[in-house]
Parts: sequence; C-alpha cells; structure tokens
Amino acid sequence: MPNWGAIWGIQFLGNSVETWAIALVAFLWTFTVLPLVRRVIAARRRKWREAKRTQPLAFELVALLIARATRIFLWLVAVWYASSFLALPSRIERVIHITMVFVFWFQVGVWGMAAVRYAIERRGRRPGAGADPVVSGSINIIVFIAGLTIWMLAFLLALDNLGVQIKPLLAGLGIGGVAVALAVQSVLGDVLASMSIALDKPFGIGDSLSVDDLQGTVEHMGVKSTRLRSVSGEQIIMSNADVLKSRVRNYGRMRERRAAFRLNVTFDTSAEKLRAIPPAVREVIEAEPHTRFDRCHFLAFGDWALQFEVVYFVLVSDYKTYADLQQTINLGILERFEALGVEMAFVTHSLQAAKVTAKSRST
Repeated sequence: MPNWGAIWGIQFLGNSVETWAIALVAFLWTFTVLPLVRRVIAARRRKWREAKRTQPLAFELVALLIARATRIFLWLVAVWYASSFLALPSRIERVIHITMVFVFWFQVGVWGMAAVRYAIERRGRRPGAGADPVVSGSINIIVFIAGLTIWMLAFLLALDNLGVQIKPLLAGLGIGGVAVALAVQSVLGDVLASMSIALDKPFGIGDSLSVDDLQGTVEHMGVKSTRLRSVSGEQIIMSNADVLKSRVRNYGRMRERRAAFRLNVTFDTSAEKLRAIPPAVREVIEAEPHTRFDRCHFLAFGDWALQFEVVYFVLVSDYKTYADLQQTINLGILERFEALGVEMAFVTHSLQAAKVTAKSRST
C-alpha cells in the first residue's frame, strides 16, 4: 500500500502535493463553472433577442457583460483563485499579478465596447421607432471614437494599477500629441469632422445629398471620408472636413415637394374662359393622390401671352412619384384646355427676306 500521507506531504515549490491538488481542483472547478454560466446566459439572451422580448435595462446589461467575458479572462480568474491556496515565490506572484491586471483591464475594454454597441442598438430599436439611417450611418464613427477613448483609458489605468507614474507619461503624450497633430492636421481635421457629423447627424445612409455642384446618395460614412453614389453611377469620395465646409442640401429629409410652373394662353382668350382656368386646374390637381393644391392665378400680361402661375405640393419626397404626378397633371390640363377651347401660347419668330436685284448685286 502506498503511503498517501508521505505522498501528500511532499513539498514542491514550497507547497505540499495536497495543497497543489486542492489548487488544481479549485482551478478545474472554476474554469468549468464560469464558462458554463457564460454559455447558459448567452444562450438565454440569444433566445430573448430572437423572440424580441424586452427585459429590464439592468438585467439586459448584466447578461450582456457576462456573455462578453473572454475565455482568457475566465482562465486567469481560475488561475488567480487556484493560486490563493498556494504560497508561491514572490516572482511568480508578481507575474500573475501583472498578467491579471492587464487581462482585467483588457476585459473592461471589451465590456466598454459591448456597452457602447448595446446603447446604439437599443436606441435603434426603441418602441415605435423604425431603423434610424442616421444612427446606423454614424455607428462606425461612434464606435471608432469610443474605442479609441476606452482602450486608451484602460491602458493608462492598467499602468496606474501596476504602480507606474502616469502623470509624466500623460505630459509626454501631450507634447507628442501636439507634434503629431501638427504633422497630420488634415487627417485630424477629418476625424474631428466625423465626430461633428456623428453628433449633429445632418444626414444618414441612403439620404440624397447635393454638395455644392455634386449630387448623389450617401453610401458610406467613415472616419475620414463620406462616399456618395452619384446619379450617373460613379462613386464620389469627399473628406469629412470638405463636407462640413460646403452647403449641403439633404433631399432625403424632404417631407414634400413643391411644384410651380406657368401656363401661357393666347391674348384672344375670352374673359369667361380665363375665369374657368383656375377651377379647372384645381380640379385636375386635386383629383390626383398625394397632392395638395395651393393656388392658380392669372398673374401677368406677358409680352407674348397671358400668364397663369400654378403652385401645388406633392406630399411624398420620392422624385419618381413627383415626376409621374407632374406628367399626369400636365396631360390633364391639356385635356381640360381642349375641352374649354383654350389655346396655349408660344413664341413665334418671323423671318423676312428682301429681294435683291441683279443691278444691286453688281454694285
């Protein structure tokens, strides 16, 4: 029979075999239970999302953070718990401590990024609100800026926990930052412009923009550039700083379109027919869906015609719908003018040719 008492009492690195066995059991138990808990919570959270069930904010956030715990973090938690049963040399304890500090703050960074994405996602699925193209277009910018801030803070706090004096480091980073900023002014200008776009939200993915003499639909909003797909098919790439300096017209935010045009009728049109034109035009416009008639007036005596001004609104922003309605209304007005016996006026030019005699040609 083996002498278990003697075996358990064997010393290794200052700890008995029995102590090492207890530490091993503690490690295996911790490294088994924690991933299992994480897996169960992640599966439960996935079911909530698939079923579109809304949970309390605190509950959802805790479940998210547990589900985002990295495997290396759980492994080091198990190592830390197992090492608490052991009396290790100071050098090994120092290594474990440094590793734990860096892994802990790395995990904090992962949790911070997950919280930022969760906040953006939660805003995008608020009750009664559809997908917000402005928010979805700004996600990359917001995540980049938040990630830069979170990881920088995590790194500095990790150094501070290890006893490193970060004040001189911050001062050095400040001086170096000024030098870098001077060297990459244009890039930093675009990054700051992207922050302004993300916070102010002047446009979003899918909006139709007119930027100076360029026009297109927003395809991508990045940290340095904004990309449009032009009406002729090519991609237009503009720096964010240039976009902010320009006058931008956002046709994607239009609630309705205003249509204004003139009708020119001949001077020999009778007063009775002229009085019949405004109600006839109004009837044609109001017969079409998605329209709101504004006015039709005999506005002026032109040089070559009697001029009526017509204004109405299309209650949808889609340009194709606007063009279809304009075509239908124009045809309807022509039909009504034919029924009323009203003639449209147009500009005519006379060309007079003078006879030239043979004698005048010879002179």
